[in-house]
Amino acid sequence: MDWIIKLLTDPKSAAHLLIIYALVISLGVRFGQWKIGGRKNGIAFGVTWVLFVGIFVGHICTNFLYDNPAEAVAYQRHIIDIVKELGLILFVYCIGLQVGPSFFQAFRKGGLGMSLLAVLLVLLNVAMTLGLFFLADNTGIFSTPHDKGNLAMMVGVMCGAVTNTPSLGAANSILPELFGDTCNVPAIANGYACAYPLGVVGIILSTIALRFIARISLEKEQEELRQRNESHPETTPKHLIIEVSNLAVVGKTLEELRNFFKRQFVVTRCIYPDGQFVVPNATTEVSMGMRIHLVCSEQDSEALIQLMGKTAEVGHEEQIDTVQYVSRRMVVTREEITGRSLAQLHLSSLYGVNVTRVTRGGMELFADRNLPLLVGDRVLVTGTEENVERVKSVLGSQVERLDHPNVGVLFMGILIGLLVGQIPIPFPGVDVPVKLGLAGGPLFVAILVGAFGHRYRINTYVSTSANLMLREVGLILFLSSVGIQAGASFWRTIMAGDGIHYVWMGFLITIVPIFICGLIGRWKLKLNYFTLMGLIAGANTDPPALAFANTTAGNNAPAVGYSTVYLPAMFLRILVAQLILLFFLS
Repeated sequence: MDWIIKLLTDPKSAAHLLIIYALVISLGVRFGQWKIGGRKNGIAFGVTWVLFVGIFVGHICTNFLYDNPAEAVAYQRHIIDIVKELGLILFVYCIGLQVGPSFFQAFRKGGLGMSLLAVLLVLLNVAMTLGLFFLADNTGIFSTPHDKGNLAMMVGVMCGAVTNTPSLGAANSILPELFGDTCNVPAIANGYACAYPLGVVGIILSTIALRFIARISLEKEQEELRQRNESHPETTPKHLIIEVSNLAVVGKTLEELRNFFKRQFVVTRCIYPDGQFVVPNATTEVSMGMRIHLVCSEQDSEALIQLMGKTAEVGHEEQIDTVQYVSRRMVVTREEITGRSLAQLHLSSLYGVNVTRVTRGGMELFADRNLPLLVGDRVLVTGTEENVERVKSVLGSQVERLDHPNVGVLFMGILIGLLVGQIPIPFPGVDVPVKLGLAGGPLFVAILVGAFGHRYRINTYVSTSANLMLREVGLILFLSSVGIQAGASFWRTIMAGDGIHYVWMGFLITIVPIFICGLIGRWKLKLNYFTLMGLIAGANTDPPALAFANTTAGNNAPAVGYSTVYLPAMFLRILVAQLILLFFLS
């Protein structure tokens, strides 16, 4: 039995620390499945429970199992820090890859307003922090009134209330310059620890409260989001059968019509008045009475009909003559295809087939000639059976190759992101340069790689299941690490000195700005609730809140909102934490 006791009580054993992680994660995930308020309509906190279990287990280990708690915590700190940062990096990088292809499109459609709302939330956090500080300092709430260390501690409380560790590190880095002797530097991490747990809970509870205050129906939000995703007339494909009756287009080739119309369309087959069937190409001439089967974007359909003639229904002769005509879905699996457009592949002229639709990330797109293909795209190829089979060798269509994600490119992107995150960014009036940090850098690079990687033939394909797996593992490693570290001193910090005041002040710093900005986002900007949940999580740079939003929504909307505001919010939070100290204490 001695080996069991040693395994459970030896803080320097790798097996001991791994057992703690396994225990915290397994219990946290299990508890996260519980629903408060009923199984059907109840509220589940999901993997956020990993944080709370980590606090409890960290407290038990430090106060009851270790003979020398201070030495144990000091020994484990560096190991846990590495695990914590690795988890956060995996989480944000996979988020960036997922939303990168649609990030800039989403930003153009409403990202500026969302970013301004996130900036307002950050400024309200600062206003609440300063207001509570002056109130407490002038009413005797602090145990040592008119001590400049109180403001430093309140900055730590603000960082914990918005769950932003990089801003805590930035504030901590300039304290020695402001307080001189290292012994006089306040331990603002204690204020952070007091506010952090309720900060996580407060963000989630605030989004839940907004749902009831604004009388939001989750079912209606889901339906609205579905309709919005389906209503992109510039990309949504539409199939038409047009009978040519306009003399102006008779004798013109399909390529001439495309150049005249200055819009993209794909003709899949043509039926002549005598019943002759052809798979067309760019040189096929239009004749009177010809029935043209084509696919175009929805917004161009009416103009095409007016240009050529009138719509027609499928005739009996067309059903007979198109027996050998097939349409098949193929998956792009060749890395050489990445970034190459349909026009560059010359599938129509070289192979006698046409591509009419491209399915990417669950969304069906019109096969524009300039649309670059990516590994993992599913394309609808039409033509004779023989020609369609020949195209397989061009696209790959070997689904089993997609079972192996490109791990090398994944970690190369993380490497570049880590380097970018450490680039010092000088800011006027601030002595210490601002950095994107270990989380902001990888997220920034992941968004760029996801959006523009195809232009440089970078295969960034990661299957949806692999992305979710990496993201979930990263998140629970981050949460468990934060919980285990906070649990070591959490109870002692709350009960000592001004700790209990830091708790309730931190909670107010968390929830009041969220209520104000949440209602503005809902009533003024008309944001979808799921997008708003992601925005709030991103403005607070809070992965647990995003995890809760993802669980509630079951779609990609929270991730889009999160990534849209994360970078400006992160940069601003790092900046204001330093500016408060420099402005009031220097």
